[in-house]
Amino acid sequence: MSVRTYNPSVRVGNWNEDICLEEDLLKDFLGKKERGELLVQKTHNLLENILKKKELSVSTDGFVHFGDTVMIVNPGQEDIPHSLQQVEPPRPPTSLSINMDEYKMHLAQQVEAPCSLSASRILNPCARNSFVITSIDGSENGSPLRFGQPFAISTTSGYAGNLKVFSDHARFNLSAKKSRQQIIQLIDELNYLTTWQALAFHPQQRLEYEGLPVPTNCKIVIMHNKTGQELSVPSDCGLKTPFGREYEVSAHTVLDSHKAEKDNNHWVLVTGNPSDDETTHFDRPIPEPSGVPKTEEAKPQPANPEVTEAKPSTS
Repeated sequence: MSVRTYNPSVRVGNWNEDICLEEDLLKDFLGKKERGELLVQKTHNLLENILKKKELSVSTDGFVHFGDTVMIVNPGQEDIPHSLQQVEPPRPPTSLSINMDEYKMHLAQQVEAPCSLSASRILNPCARNSFVITSIDGSENGSPLRFGQPFAISTTSGYAGNLKVFSDHARFNLSAKKSRQQIIQLIDELNYLTTWQALAFHPQQRLEYEGLPVPTNCKIVIMHNKTGQELSVPSDCGLKTPFGREYEVSAHTVLDSHKAEKDNNHWVLVTGNPSDDETTHFDRPIPEPSGVPKTEEAKPQPANPEVTEAKPSTS
């Protein structure tokens, strides 16, 4: 095989074949450009569609309302220092997100049902991880969501398709792929299988909290109405997605020895930051306790408090 050392315009060797090959490459490029199959076009479609920035609702009274656009965030696994049982690093905070097939993600005009969900490390509000609290009992938009009140979790309108989060009892042909627990996916109809309710974080306070408004940016538990199982992030079930390594989402109640839910079932309904349009309430710094100066140096204490410095005699 000879190596070409001249430009195809130079009539040396198989110059005619070289010109035909370059014309074919140009035709393939123009064809992919017309069909939107170029990598730069696919990346642009992702940024304009599923990764398009969304503005979360801002709560003025500190409660979640019907019609609010929120992020559903799992705070992650607590890091236990000097723990012999914790071999892998703790699970980071993740948000409930749409997990589309990569082929459909580039070509579909909007998210189509049925569509799976995952727990993503992307905590910036976008079309993929923003959801709307939807009323199913006739409550008006703007009225507060209360503990024990049924509601639906919908994707946003537009590209996300306004789909509903669905779950049902695990069956042979309908279950989570990795954990084999109750499946969590999106469907395009509103029925009893798409209804959920919020429970108080502390199990012994749930009767007292029944009927009270659900606060924003606080840990709660989200339970499926039909099956009684709670929204969960299994720590040992990872998924490979076009956006990297993520976690599977299922409906399964994980209890500790005190019959309380573990961090797999803890969720936070994150709203927008009223003081900053670029961040969420989840990104706000923890305020310092009131009454404590920010910079207060501790006075040095003597090694033995009983021994004091001798005062000079005045006589």
